[in-house]
Amino acid sequence: MQPVGAVGLDEVTGLTTPIARFLDGNSHLPTPFLVFDLDVVALRYHQLREALPMAKVFYAVKANPAEEVLARLDSIGSSFDVASRGEIERCLNLGIDPSRLAYGNTIKKERDIAFAFEQGVTTFTVDAEAELEKVVRQAPGSTVYVRTATDGTGADWPLSRKFGCDLSEAAALVRRAAWAGMSFGLSFHVGSQQRDVQAWERPLADVGDLLRQLRGEGLEAVGLNLGGGFPSHYVDPVPELAAYGTAIRRSLAAHLGDFGGEVLVEPGRYLVGDAGVIETEVVLISRRPDNDEARWVYLDIGMFNGLTETLDESIRYRVGTPGDRANQGPVVLAGPSCDSADVLYEKAGYQLPLDLRIGDRVRLLSTGAYTSSYSSVWFNGFEPLRCFFVSAEDQGVVAA
Repeated sequence: MQPVGAVGLDEVTGLTTPIARFLDGNSHLPTPFLVFDLDVVALRYHQLREALPMAKVFYAVKANPAEEVLARLDSIGSSFDVASRGEIERCLNLGIDPSRLAYGNTIKKERDIAFAFEQGVTTFTVDAEAELEKVVRQAPGSTVYVRTATDGTGADWPLSRKFGCDLSEAAALVRRAAWAGMSFGLSFHVGSQQRDVQAWERPLADVGDLLRQLRGEGLEAVGLNLGGGFPSHYVDPVPELAAYGTAIRRSLAAHLGDFGGEVLVEPGRYLVGDAGVIETEVVLISRRPDNDEARWVYLDIGMFNGLTETLDESIRYRVGTPGDRANQGPVVLAGPSCDSADVLYEKAGYQLPLDLRIGDRVRLLSTGAYTSSYSSVWFNGFEPLRCFFVSAEDQGVVAA
């Protein structure tokens, strides 16, 4: 993936210049907190537009719904994939035109569909007959995207179990939508943090076959949503974004070369993940009786404070620590809560300096996605994750 060099990334620390400046000048701030560089979001957006110039970008608001993030993306032309009434209201309150919102969650209350339609949202995604009927009743004449299932192979955070229908059901839903006088499109998602650049090949082949079948029935799609999946930088390496763009463009040409509708993508993690760094503190270092080899390192942030994606060790963040990096040993990383599930990494093979001490500060890199939005509300009395937003342009800081 392309580097963050344009915004001053330090290859040793993994920090952009604005984030490093903020951390150096605010060592007194109590941890944990997230520092987020808005310039990285803008850079990632432009890189994605360059890699997939035919695609319209709908940012997945759930990845980081901060108003500062939405405003920056709005200013550079992004549209938005929203998952709830709350996300719709947040976008509207910022003055974002409802025509640039797509209600992409396939599980919606009927009254929320009605609210969205009343506000001017006219694009909805479904993957079941009952959900389509809600949209038919509450948002007549809208555009419906029917989401098809994928196997999620190659993704660190698969999305295949809960979402999507098979191709025959998708065809039936399209016919019902068309009969109701609605425009239709097709969509799929190859899984979040997708590390296989070929992951879009099979879904595009299947969608191409389905579109040709529907065209033979006189039904023409107005759009195709390729979903998200573009990765951030964690422990495991990922290809450059250009490789994703090349592979997807080739698959589009091979399977949908004559497609005349809109092409959409809905990135979340890719746009915001690498923009954030969490500063945390070592609360305790100890040994457990059942594990003499690895030290247990307890941080003041855990699974319930924003690190939910460490569930099953699926997302493996890079860790920056002080100390002698030449002399490291195995560790188990855990959170501070009074809950036995709050263990972050036990099997992933993390190693930290042997001279790490209680009170040392630790940095979790590329934590701009799905951290502040996952943070619990006062579980165990811990406050929600605080966020600070920085940029090189104004050298200012906005706290949230």
